[in-house]
Amino acid sequence: MTVFSGDVTVLLGELQRGCKEAEAELIPLVYNELRRIAGFHLRQERIGHTLQPTALVNEAYLRLVDQTRVEWRSRAHFFGVASQMMRRVLVNYARDRKAAKRGGKRVRIELEDPEIGVTPEQSEEVLVVDQALNRLTEFDPRQARIVEIRYFGGLTVEQTAEALGISPRTVKREWAMAKAWLQAELAERR
Repeated sequence: MTVFSGDVTVLLGELQRGCKEAEAELIPLVYNELRRIAGFHLRQERIGHTLQPTALVNEAYLRLVDQTRVEWRSRAHFFGVASQMMRRVLVNYARDRKAAKRGGKRVRIELEDPEIGVTPEQSEEVLVVDQALNRLTEFDPRQARIVEIRYFGGLTVEQTAEALGISPRTVKREWAMAKAWLQAELAERR
C-alpha cells in the first residue's frame, strides 16, 4: 500500500490516475470541510429540509470522485467544485420537490433530520436564485462562479481567489458587482 503525504492536492492527482488507495486517504482529510460546506448550504434552505448534511456530502463526494475531465489544481479548487456540486444537488432536490408537488411520478424517499428542514417556499427560492445565477452566467461567468463559491460554498475571499486563480482584490470587486446585479434581478421577480 502506498503512503501519501496527506496533501489533498497530491491525493487528488493520484485519485485521478486511478489509485484507489488515494481515495481511502482523501476521505478523512476532506470530510469535515465538506460537511462544513454542506451545513452552510443547508442553513440557506428552509426549516424542515429533509436532506441531511451527511446525504448532501455523500452525494457531492460521489460526483466529485467520478470527475474524469477535471484536473485538480489545488485543495481550494476541489472545495470550490464541491460547493458547485452541492448547489446542483440542492437545485435538483428543489426541482424534484416542485415536480412532486405538481403531481410528478417520481418516488420520493425522505431522509429525516428534525433539526434541518426546507419549506416549499424556500425550495422555490433556491430555484429562483439558481435561475438568476444562470442568467448572470450568460453575462459574466466569472462573477457567477464567485457567487457560487462564496454564497453556496461559504468559502472566504482568499479561498475563492485561490480556487479561481485570481487575486483577492478581484474577488472582492466582482463579488460586490455580482451581489448588486443579483439583488436587482431578484427584486424584479418579487
